[in-house]
Amino acid sequence: MYRTHQFYIDGQWVAPLGSQTVEVIDPTTEEAVATLALGSAADVDRAVAAARAAFPTFAATAKAERVALLRRVSAALSQRIDDLAAAMTTDMGAPTAFARGSQAQSGIDHLAVMADVLEAFEFDRLEGDSLVTREPIGVVGMITPWNWPVNQIACKVAPALAAGCTMVLKPSEIAPLSALVFAECLDQAGVPAGVFNLVNGDGPTVGAAIAAHRDIDMVSFTGSTRAGIAVAKAAADTVKRVAQELGGNSPNVVLDDADLEKAVSEGVLSVMSNSGQSCDSPARMLVPLTHMREAAAIAKRVAEGLRVGPPAEPGIDLGPLVSQAQFDKVQRLIAAAIEAGATLVTGGIGRPAGLNRGYFVRPTVFADVTEEMPTFRNEVFGPVISLIGYRDEEDAVRLANLTEYGLAGRVQSGSLDRARRVARRLRAGWIEINGPAFDYRAPFGGYKQSGNGREYGEYGLHDYLEIKGVLGWGRG
Repeated sequence: MYRTHQFYIDGQWVAPLGSQTVEVIDPTTEEAVATLALGSAADVDRAVAAARAAFPTFAATAKAERVALLRRVSAALSQRIDDLAAAMTTDMGAPTAFARGSQAQSGIDHLAVMADVLEAFEFDRLEGDSLVTREPIGVVGMITPWNWPVNQIACKVAPALAAGCTMVLKPSEIAPLSALVFAECLDQAGVPAGVFNLVNGDGPTVGAAIAAHRDIDMVSFTGSTRAGIAVAKAAADTVKRVAQELGGNSPNVVLDDADLEKAVSEGVLSVMSNSGQSCDSPARMLVPLTHMREAAAIAKRVAEGLRVGPPAEPGIDLGPLVSQAQFDKVQRLIAAAIEAGATLVTGGIGRPAGLNRGYFVRPTVFADVTEEMPTFRNEVFGPVISLIGYRDEEDAVRLANLTEYGLAGRVQSGSLDRARRVARRLRAGWIEINGPAFDYRAPFGGYKQSGNGREYGEYGLHDYLEIKGVLGWGRG
């Protein structure tokens, strides 16, 4: 069903040059569902050569042609939405409805929004007698994660196509199946040969080769801060642009005038979505000290009402974590929080009742978490939420910003003016006020060790463009 033994290079499905493989594990059963071919630096070389050869022609295409191409890709993804969702249910454990309605749909939406953005975008403008023009940066290397596979591929591929760049993608080897379907959709949509290339592999081999490659002009990376540092160091020798979306440890500031029931309930559901495996997950919930017990009771009720189980079953809210390594990490952090003295409200160590295999974690709520505790300091990346008490608004802002990360944050308040004021003080790149609808045009990206650059909409497009000034252009 999946082309796990082939790479997509120069418009063709081709065999790898080497023989190294890795098993793709279904996190629900802990059993192998596929064997994936792993690429080498030589495979990266031929993919980059194809992208480099295709670049001059694709960069010169008319804007209208690229708009039409983006719309065809979005339509092709829509036609394969069930296949994309099934792939993510299999290899990273997303519940079926969530895999289809959120995970797969996000890719469709990124392409559709980018088509609209490109249609309205002006690449040239005059500044006095000088032309300021934006041109595609060149060949882009893309390294994407396992937690939102289609979303993270689409929010890189869409601006690259819009800008006129060519690309080489390395998806996560842990959850690669949806990337293979995505590549088939690009082929079906008529993306020209060499414009998009896919090489599967691991970070130390294929990822490192992409980051260091002399013929790659930009690397767009999503993953851990640790891995992002390695990518930036590997890219430094060739002085290529590096755009990174890295770790997060996002706060959710529930102010004392908020509807506590609504704010806490929505906050818990947001953390538990995707089994907590979202980089912007608002896992640090800040509540007034005077409301700690009430907030804990609400969080307990919501968490205990969630259904955890095999993701293909109807009505499941949480599937498994993606891997044994991720399961072990989350278990260690839960144990460390208990040892540090956090109040365990619900959940805890071990699998939920009735689940004897699979990387399932009990939806866990801690109360009375303080700033020196592990779940305050560390990104858990699992279905674990920490309730942190604050004295006043000033203390809430201090605690929210007390992290090396700055990807996202939330503010809940009965006063929009007050929420706006607090939102301006949070040191993060993406802030949500009172549970808004998702906006694919808003810039997504982080402050501090959460990365640099922005994705989504026009702000994502800018990262894939170089700026050129041509003096004397406007002289008669």
